[in-house]
Amino acid sequence: MTATRSGRAAYPLLLALGALDATGYSVIVPVAPAIADATGAGPATIGLLVASFPAGMVLGFALAGWVVRRRGARALLVGSLALVAFGALGFVLGDSLAIYFAARVLMGLGSGGIWIGVTFDTLERWPGQEYLCMSRIFAAYSVGGLIGPTLGAFGGIRGPFLAYLALLLAALPLVLLVGEPQARRGFVADRAVLRTRGFWVASAAILFAVLALGVLEGVLPLHFAERLSQAQIGGLYVGASLIVAVSAAAAGAMRPRPLVFAAVLLAIGGTSLAGMATDVPLWLLALALAAVGIGLANTGSLGLLVEAVPVRRIVTAMVVWSQIGIVGYLLGPLAGGLVADSLGYAFVGTVSAVTGLLVVALLRTPRSPVPRPPQTATRAH
Repeated sequence: MTATRSGRAAYPLLLALGALDATGYSVIVPVAPAIADATGAGPATIGLLVASFPAGMVLGFALAGWVVRRRGARALLVGSLALVAFGALGFVLGDSLAIYFAARVLMGLGSGGIWIGVTFDTLERWPGQEYLCMSRIFAAYSVGGLIGPTLGAFGGIRGPFLAYLALLLAALPLVLLVGEPQARRGFVADRAVLRTRGFWVASAAILFAVLALGVLEGVLPLHFAERLSQAQIGGLYVGASLIVAVSAAAAGAMRPRPLVFAAVLLAIGGTSLAGMATDVPLWLLALALAAVGIGLANTGSLGLLVEAVPVRRIVTAMVVWSQIGIVGYLLGPLAGGLVADSLGYAFVGTVSAVTGLLVVALLRTPRSPVPRPPQTATRAH
């Protein structure tokens, strides 16, 4: 189906919003040492501060699913951008851990809304092309992960968040100016789809993708620090993020089920090799393999979800699928850190392997039909 004029105008904005959303997650990375110095917080407290963002996202997904059905994607995006902006303002004006924690949770709430808003605006504007268009959204999110660390060049705590706040305020009028879709699709919530095997296969795949990313970003940098400087590690991850973005975009032209099989093998192989190797060239190869696998798994998991759930009935499935995915970013660093402490970095790949085997087992089981919704669930809200 050919994109409408409003769709062609909206798509660059949706890609930019995806990148901007990912920037909000990664902007904390260069600021964390400054927060620790200013407040006297230790690693555990800073870790909780970082984790408060995805924790807020889990609640944000659920609230956003309610808003998008009643008010539409544009209202959700405007409100979510405002929430993230208020959260960023907390880091600009605040000077205590209590304010920083509240601000970070608020940013997470808004971030969950941006993801749901971008997703449903994409689904609404390009019926029949959901898989391809969302693969590019995933790529934009990967690119956005590069922007946050660069904002650290402004220095201190306030500077990076002030720069991010300026980007958010610039995006708000653009969201208001882009026209609404010519036809509303009337998305509905349908819990019956949560009982299908296809939904849980897609959920296991996104859990695997995000968990592998959590292992890659949350555990392995400590291993790389044995041979590389902080700047070199940063460059390593910039390259990995670019590979994730390219692979996620390229995957939109491929069938999701074989794609996820390949993604599991690549991501497990990459994270395992990264933990076992001690030479920089092998680390480069390992990160490339893992990054390709994570990018493919991101897009493939979305493809499985779209295959399993009729798009008009996807609200509940999308919210729960997103929540399961972000939980992976909490479990990956936690489980990977425990394995590294007790068994060594050579065994870190087992964390990805356990989840990957679950995905493969589910993929090999017969597909189940989507239950017919009750009559009352077919009305648009």
